[in-house]
Amino acid sequence: MKIRTISTLADGDKVGLTPIVTPPRASRGAPRWLRYSIAALLVILALLTACLVQVHAGSATIITRFGSPVRVLLSPGLAWRLPAPFETPVEVDLRTLSTSSGLQDVGTRDGLRVIVQAWAIWKVSPQQPHVLRFIRAVQNQPEEAARQIRTFIGSALETTTSNYALSEIVNTDAGKVKIPQLEAQIKSQLKAQLLNSYGIDLIDVGIERLTLPAVTLNATVDRMRAERETIATERTAEGNRLAAEIRSRADKDARITEADASVTAATITAQAQQDSAAIYAKAYALDPQLYNLLRSLDTLNAVVNKSTRIVLSTDAAPFKALVQKPEDGQKANP
Repeated sequence: MKIRTISTLADGDKVGLTPIVTPPRASRGAPRWLRYSIAALLVILALLTACLVQVHAGSATIITRFGSPVRVLLSPGLAWRLPAPFETPVEVDLRTLSTSSGLQDVGTRDGLRVIVQAWAIWKVSPQQPHVLRFIRAVQNQPEEAARQIRTFIGSALETTTSNYALSEIVNTDAGKVKIPQLEAQIKSQLKAQLLNSYGIDLIDVGIERLTLPAVTLNATVDRMRAERETIATERTAEGNRLAAEIRSRADKDARITEADASVTAATITAQAQQDSAAIYAKAYALDPQLYNLLRSLDTLNAVVNKSTRIVLSTDAAPFKALVQKPEDGQKANP
């Protein structure tokens, strides 16, 4: 180490010596080497960073080489690639999305019109061929994919709804509504088509809104009114038939009951007449005169009442019993 002295002179000052220390040559070269090393390390880190790509969860990364896809990264984490412009990463969203077809006027099997709006839940299929198909078909634009899905749903609604009558789509009886079958048919028709054409996995399809235009609504109301009138007529006819059957059975039962009652009454009357004749015969055998007297009184009781006016000779039977005295020597039995 060398020490140099510099003398300074100023007005009124004394001459002094100031020591200056000069570092060795080797000590001056060390900071420059360190700076070069740090710079080289930074360049290496920048190159390594440029060669790394991060794959996020819920997405896939396509590595393109000069614009052409070369591989698809599906597992989340870090992966290697060549730095730009040799290889460029393109991220594809694999999350579940939804879209709606909007209101669409379609025809039914019975020639009526119905306005239907359907929804669809979809996502890019997480498989390498399907991801590549998606990026080639729609240029990795979910909005364009949703527009294509809406177009396919509109066509499927037009062709599928024509297989169903309006009463199978709109009906107050839930057992006759076949909307679940309609949705399943639309899904089965579109699922393979979207997967093979766009790499889109169609998760589910459903009817979001259903309404009727004015003409169809009026025709539906008229049809429902006619159906109700037909049902009312059928039920009225059925009620009349049942009433006629009930009346017929009642008349039959009444005639049978009357016939049985008549037979029973005739039997009872005949038995009573038989018993009465036997009693009369027994009474006549005991006392014929008393028997004739009592029979005459019974006849008078049956013929004469308060309003009866009869003019007869007193010696005429049976009125002679009122004025004729009993013959001598005859006594009535007590």
